[in-house]
Amino acid sequence: MEQTIPSIDLAEFLSGNPQRKAAFVQAIGKAYEEVGFVAVKNHGLSDELSAALYREVQAFFRLPQEAKNQYEIAGLAGQRGYTGFGKEHAKGRSTGDLKEFFQFGQEVSDGDPIKSQYPDNVLVKELAHFNPKAREAYATLEQSGRQLLRAIALFLGLDENYFDAHIHNGNSILRAIHYGPITEEPKDAVRAAEHEDINLITLLMGASAEGLEVLSKTNQWIAVTALPEQVVVNVGDMLQRLTNNRLKSTTHRVVNPPREKWGMSRFSIPFFLHPRSEMKLDCLPSCVTPENPLHYAPITAGEYLDERLREIGLKK
Repeated sequence: MEQTIPSIDLAEFLSGNPQRKAAFVQAIGKAYEEVGFVAVKNHGLSDELSAALYREVQAFFRLPQEAKNQYEIAGLAGQRGYTGFGKEHAKGRSTGDLKEFFQFGQEVSDGDPIKSQYPDNVLVKELAHFNPKAREAYATLEQSGRQLLRAIALFLGLDENYFDAHIHNGNSILRAIHYGPITEEPKDAVRAAEHEDINLITLLMGASAEGLEVLSKTNQWIAVTALPEQVVVNVGDMLQRLTNNRLKSTTHRVVNPPREKWGMSRFSIPFFLHPRSEMKLDCLPSCVTPENPLHYAPITAGEYLDERLREIGLKK
């Protein structure tokens, strides 16, 4: 079943027109209460940058396996550099996903002591443009995410800048994923088993092939096709937790292609927007009501991330 997810235009929020801004706030809030996914236009990421980064990513994953393996750094739980096929699995499953990936993280340049919490990014020496393009896309998507969180804050009745300090030098991750050709009957393995994202929101740069599906409120899997000039943005578990389930962290998966397309790779580049580790994810008092009683115990973003990395097999 194919269905378009709600589409919103970030230019409306940034227009300087109070009515257009307010309409955007209501549109994103309604979409996140009902669907959990939106497609965003005018997000600031140029087609040129997106295409350039995809070229670099594809070139990286074409490198010989031994070249890629040198970028897999022990002890980092996959948070920087390369992670090989089958190392990550969905929460509650033991079968590894049919993917390999490379992660690029926050670079702190303003003297913030939080720098000591983050490992350095892993520099790919074979590809001169890989890290610069990733860095540029990271900064662009972080800025888009900041604006979207400002709209979400307004929808929740919070100060517009509520999230700003929490995400300044936050623990966000740009992940380049390669779902390789399927060479044998995969049994129960899929490219990415059904899961919810850990973070506040995820911004997905258009994937190179179909396969992404989201679970609707009526329990049907809906195919999400990559939309030209739009990024797909979904709610993660941290935001669902903060809002006491008012905003939905949507279950999604990447299914294996039909057999005739098994030989094709799929590439995808999500940006997982995380707050600083000390941010409290305690449910907002305004989201706790007699009709929606408290669902979660207090926890910090750092504690929650640690718990989830263990559940998906990246941290021992």
